[in-house]
Amino acid sequence: MSTIKDVARLAGVGVATASRALSGNGSVSEDTARRVRDAAAQLDYRPSSTARALSLQQSGAIGVYVPGFDGHFYSGIVATIDSVLRANGRHMIAANGCGIGSTRQLDLDGIDFLIGRDCDGLIVASNRLHDDDLERLMERMPTLVVINRRLAEHHDNAFCADHQAGGRLAARALLARGHRCIATVRGPRNTPDNEARLNGFSDELARHGVSVRPAHSVDGDFDLASGAAAARQLLAGAAGGRPAFTAVFVANDLMALAVISHLTQAGLRVPEDVSVLGYDDAEFAPFTSPPLTTIRIPTADVTISASRQVLNLCYGLDWPVARDFPPEVVWRQSVGPGPHPALPDLP
Repeated sequence: MSTIKDVARLAGVGVATASRALSGNGSVSEDTARRVRDAAAQLDYRPSSTARALSLQQSGAIGVYVPGFDGHFYSGIVATIDSVLRANGRHMIAANGCGIGSTRQLDLDGIDFLIGRDCDGLIVASNRLHDDDLERLMERMPTLVVINRRLAEHHDNAFCADHQAGGRLAARALLARGHRCIATVRGPRNTPDNEARLNGFSDELARHGVSVRPAHSVDGDFDLASGAAAARQLLAGAAGGRPAFTAVFVANDLMALAVISHLTQAGLRVPEDVSVLGYDDAEFAPFTSPPLTTIRIPTADVTISASRQVLNLCYGLDWPVARDFPPEVVWRQSVGPGPHPALPDLP
């Protein structure tokens, strides 16, 4: 395997000059740089990433932590980060939370693993850590950025859509279509983004004198199985198989897919008998049956800005970074008119 010394010898220059010519750091004449590049190509020379990291005191890698790689949400985040980093000549080292122990501890262990790999920066997407955990990690590693979280301190390194606004928008969408008897399938309790969207939803309903009955509010876990279980629970008390609610707000699209499936299997029509409103606007949302009306959360835009912030912090770049990520309603066919007067143009 060729070394930098071989390249320098063939190009007729010193080792330091050859190194400057290949790295682009330092002053080298164009003729010298051309000879060095030609020599490197002739010898099929590949710079040592370890040597480069030692000389620059940078690894060129960004650590990425997500709780798991399955499911559309986290896999989409990882894919978006990877595309941004590769476009900037950087790479990622990814870790997730597998093993025995509390989910919070698995997250902390995974992040410690990435820090131990000498990553230049970290991107963390997890709802299982406490705010204090993240604040301490940021004190320890100032180039750490979080996705889908808001933080009182280090807020410049926290990127999140306005989930409270998303919940309010969901309530307005159902009210505007004439629904008052509404059920909810929540996400996991004590996860900040889920609580924000459900709080926004409840607050907006209350503003119009509407509330969700306790029996019509069921917890889920953001997956298909819990969505189906929630739908079964909601229908369990329905007299004659006809539910007392006319619409269901589901805290993510994956559970909404399962809710639609279970309602259909129970002999109910969507949206004629029960309307279903999802949240996220997942890639599959237009392909459910019927196509899913949902609240679009611009997760890709959030992730791109978080990735750019890490690049700016680590490498002195000046990528533009957005801070405002408004949600919007995507109308499809799973929400139809309800039996009550519609409330148009809700503020």
